[in-house]
Amino acid sequence: MVWDAIAIGSGMGALVTATQLAAKGAKVLVLERYLIPGGSAGYFDREGYRFDVGASMIFGFGSEGTTNLLTRALAAVDQTMETVPDPVQIHYHLPNNLDLKVHRDYEAFVQELSDRFPHEARGIRGFYGECWDIFNCLNSMELLSLEEPRYLMRVFFQNPGACLGLVKYLPQNVGEIARRHIHDPELLKFIDMECYCWSVVPADLTPAINGGMVFSDRHYGGINYPKGGVGQISQKLVAGLEKYGGEIRYGARVTEVITEGKRAVGVRLASGEELRAKRIISNATRWDTFNGLLKKTPLPPSEKRWQSRYKKSPSFLSLHLGVRAEALAPGTECHHILLEDWAKLEDAYGTIFVSIPTLLDPSLAPENRHILHVFTPAWIEDWQGLSPSAYAEKKERLAAELIGRLGAIAPNLTDFIEYKEVGSPRTHRRFLGREDGTYGPIPRRKLLGLLGMPFNRTAVPGLYCVGDSTFPGQGLNAVAFSGFACAHRVAVDLGL
Repeated sequence: MVWDAIAIGSGMGALVTATQLAAKGAKVLVLERYLIPGGSAGYFDREGYRFDVGASMIFGFGSEGTTNLLTRALAAVDQTMETVPDPVQIHYHLPNNLDLKVHRDYEAFVQELSDRFPHEARGIRGFYGECWDIFNCLNSMELLSLEEPRYLMRVFFQNPGACLGLVKYLPQNVGEIARRHIHDPELLKFIDMECYCWSVVPADLTPAINGGMVFSDRHYGGINYPKGGVGQISQKLVAGLEKYGGEIRYGARVTEVITEGKRAVGVRLASGEELRAKRIISNATRWDTFNGLLKKTPLPPSEKRWQSRYKKSPSFLSLHLGVRAEALAPGTECHHILLEDWAKLEDAYGTIFVSIPTLLDPSLAPENRHILHVFTPAWIEDWQGLSPSAYAEKKERLAAELIGRLGAIAPNLTDFIEYKEVGSPRTHRRFLGREDGTYGPIPRRKLLGLLGMPFNRTAVPGLYCVGDSTFPGQGLNAVAFSGFACAHRVAVDLGL
């Protein structure tokens, strides 16, 4: 059998691509190396706790506009999901007692930030106002493939003002916009953190288009946690895929993209089985795709240029904790970021991210218990060459240090822990199948906004990439955008 499309991996980008294609009538096969779908948007169960693999701060579940991409992706295959709105996106605990909350209510957030920086009140509104300008342009048009000329022409004639507005911001980064409005060094550091918490780079390296989306949609569509955990998103998409005639196979590790006459025509599995398709879609990173799966194809010049501009982001040291409910004070928020020293913002083990999803969905844990997912950036080089005992000791030592730094959220947390699991970058590499456990590309140097990010088509005919290695980058809603764009491009190429 020759499939219309085979997707390698079942991360959110691949699942959105696959479901969109299946809804258009394509015969689609998804190949997942693990036992469940979702990748870093997956889950695992331990002793009555259901843990999210990655972050639980979810965009894309709004009910209005066009940026509610997860809602739209599910609806395309007749799926819905109950979600719980989060009244606060992040509670920041930063140097110099900079303690503030990003409220879902935009005015409440701006007022709280202005109270801390009264001399910058006008600049704060100016900066975030420009972010709203970007978001309003995005939110007025259907978000599909920028590689498809007929779509671009249609969107331009329907929304010429919005298109021209976005063109202006495409080569810009958030830092440029921030400095047009803000001068206080500490406030500019805060804007760096506002970017780092989802882009893993400071404002000068974060594309303005992405910033406009995140800084506005958290107030427009809001942060909404899916009932049952983040893994339910991929489960629902798989149900929709199968409803529309698509198929997913688990324990199916792709080891090679088969090419004939320089064209991608199929895949080879670790079992030796070969499968053929008219189009191959890789949800692996571009490093894994071009340096690993294309064994007989030299690295294309376009990929060499891309790899000279972008490098792998760090992986994470992660703690999944089950704790007694009395560990948390009443009024504790779901999402937190902690940093003690601005100079360590980008350092390994510098910034700490904390999610407590049971504050929104208690069903994820046993009664009177909570989940804490604590993670901090870490590089795999720091975890290589260790003996099994040294590896285990290092995990326990660094986990204890992280727990000791959480006093602003949960004092004396150690006294309340009933379950603990520690993951290193090696863990992320093993279970997610991503080179060095990376969570996506970050710029090696300051680039022109999003103009350096590749789209879905590649230099290898018949092969497409989707996910965080493609436009518009990292984040669940961003890779969903990539999935919509990839499906649109593939569908046009298949004549659907």
